[in-house]
Amino acid sequence: MSRIGIMGGTFDPLHWAHLIIAEESREKFNLGKVIFIPAGQPPHKITYPVSDAEHRYAMTLLGTASNPYFEASRLEIERSGPSYSVDTIREIKGIYGQKTEIYFIVGADEILEIESWHEADRLPELTRFIVAPRPGFDLTALEQHLPLKFLKSIEILPIAPVDISATNLRARIATGKTIRYLVPEKVERYIRKHGLYLE
Repeated sequence: MSRIGIMGGTFDPLHWAHLIIAEESREKFNLGKVIFIPAGQPPHKITYPVSDAEHRYAMTLLGTASNPYFEASRLEIERSGPSYSVDTIREIKGIYGQKTEIYFIVGADEILEIESWHEADRLPELTRFIVAPRPGFDLTALEQHLPLKFLKSIEILPIAPVDISATNLRARIATGKTIRYLVPEKVERYIRKHGLYLE
């Protein structure tokens, strides 16, 4: 497989924006598959509690199962220590071959923080980044804030921003509001069954 997309994140929970962005990326950049990789210990989200990794993996598996080009991976969940993207990319290359092109799919807000990522300087050598627009985010900020070595590895996904966030979904559930049509039906049922995100 010559091109593989990686969709990393906490997926707490997985929602339609993740799936829309992944499918648009797959089609636009001719990706053989998109691998969804829930973080085991997300290093940038230590200031608030994250749901158990097994719940997040289960929701990712349920939400991606209907797409033959999507795959849910336990790679970061089963790896000890913080979930660094650079280690994940190296592992994926080890599995699929060093000639495989890796496309790392991220939001525009996340890519602005890339210089703080573990071994950030190595990332442009290992992957290209597909950057998805976020609501209210000016993409010209990338050119103003990122060094050229990162800008040269970025592809902008030509898609309208999808205004769904996991933070908002958790807040809706905690206050008794519906999340119907914001997450896949199987994910919604899983959340209800396990009582996730209730105060």
